[in-house]
Amino acid sequence: MNRYTILLRGVNVGGKNLLPMKELKALLENNGFNNVTTYIQSGNLLLTGHEHPEKKICELIQTHFGFTPETLVLTKDEFKLAISNCPFQKGENKFIHFYFCKDSPKADTTKILALASQTERFELLDKIFYLHAPDGIGRSKLVANIESCLGVRATGRNLNTINKLNEMMDK
Repeated sequence: MNRYTILLRGVNVGGKNLLPMKELKALLENNGFNNVTTYIQSGNLLLTGHEHPEKKICELIQTHFGFTPETLVLTKDEFKLAISNCPFQKGENKFIHFYFCKDSPKADTTKILALASQTERFELLDKIFYLHAPDGIGRSKLVANIESCLGVRATGRNLNTINKLNEMMDK
């Protein structure tokens, strides 16, 4: 059996795509997944299963909750590699962000550089855009346009969330 990190994009945000984590956990457990745990309400899951779980998870959510969130699945090794590859190891964790892309980004470097503030630093490695935003992301022009800059859909998590999921994965 394999351990997976599941990142759901755009759930429980602004009253849309409501997905109660407790109900989702029970649904997944009742449909063959083991060791299902959730973290906060923004679509972070860990689970164990025999096969790659994306298709089944999407079908279950569609059937029971009426929508299909964009779903990114990482194996345990992929998730741990994302952490070890992070170029920003120093700084407050809430200011370090990982933007996971399902497809290979087609980054518009000129646009990224034009939108990034003087304090924002970034690096794109494989399918992950790492961002250190010491002034926060609430007013970041880069974050507001991240998907158009990368040319693909992305889902972001800060390093606090990443570290918590990593800790939970090892339990």
